[in-house]
Amino acid sequence: MSKKTTNSRALDAGLLTLRVAVGATLFAHGAQKLLGWFGGPGIDGTTAGMQHMGFEPAKTSAVAAGVSEAAGGLVALGVGTRVAAAAGAAAMIAAADVHRPSGFFAQEGGFEYPAVLGLASAALALTGPGRYSVDAVVKHPLSREGAGIAALVASAAGAAGVLTRRKKALALKVG
Repeated sequence: MSKKTTNSRALDAGLLTLRVAVGATLFAHGAQKLLGWFGGPGIDGTTAGMQHMGFEPAKTSAVAAGVSEAAGGLVALGVGTRVAAAAGAAAMIAAADVHRPSGFFAQEGGFEYPAVLGLASAALALTGPGRYSVDAVVKHPLSREGAGIAALVASAAGAAGVLTRRKKALALKVG
């Protein structure tokens, strides 16, 4: 076995490990928001939380956040990885912004945790899932590098729009 083959297999194993960890974590958070699984609030509780945080319309925001995170299940399996990972990155951009006023560290309520999940998701959108994935087997057009870049740009733009709307809604509550 050549060194290149060994390095390639190690890279693919690393991507598989990253996909499963990030994807399963995102899925669990999405399932909490949408379905109330794993001790989560479900859609009604998430909607109330979104309203409290200034996301309007709150229910649409709750569903979008839950679906974006639940797409992590696809990331874990390596199905639609680039697009699903981009969706997860967008959800984490919004989550990090909510936590930003509390500083960096998670134990102080900071943005550390969503930032790491978001950046790992963005990395997967850029790199793709690796050889050990459904995407590698089916070679769907959305598995291509350009699709990941486009999905990441679109997701970041969408997150920016949501956050702009949130800041306006919060300013109206204060004013």
